[in-house]
Amino acid sequence: MSSPVVLISEEEIQTRVSELAAQISSDYEGAEDLVLVGVLKGAFIFLADLSRQLTIPRTIEFIAVSSYGNGSESTGAVRLVMDVRGNIEGKHVLIVEDIVDTGHTLNYLMGLFESHRAASVKTCTLVRKAERAEVEISVDYLGFDIGDDWIVGYGLDYAEQNRTLPYIGVVSPDD
Repeated sequence: MSSPVVLISEEEIQTRVSELAAQISSDYEGAEDLVLVGVLKGAFIFLADLSRQLTIPRTIEFIAVSSYGNGSESTGAVRLVMDVRGNIEGKHVLIVEDIVDTGHTLNYLMGLFESHRAASVKTCTLVRKAERAEVEISVDYLGFDIGDDWIVGYGLDYAEQNRTLPYIGVVSPDD
């Protein structure tokens, strides 16, 4: 695999994360019991940076799901690997995701948290590949829309590589 070509710089990401944090802080001002739910593994860097910039009370949970199996294409079937540990009933849930591709994972998670009787369920994603959508899904807080490139960095990986790059880069997995 070749070295990633920068698609979204570290500076662009930090600026957008600050903007998202300001909007979320404003929208949830006065709300009790906001729970940020980070989708592992990809959202951990985004979640950390976002949560540190919020000016409102919040707690953090994690969830792990799988929709890729062992390949690089989503199967469309989402499997819960690890559920949140805390009780979210009656709380405001903000799902923090690294990428929305087909939409199946986010659709699954929204249904899961609604079934747990959350007070509200909203979504925040770093990047979205709108042209790949197979499921109509609303993203309440969006970092960036991108094309159908394979991207790495800032939590995103290819075969567990390049996840910790401070920027988002495009790779060619076939190289």
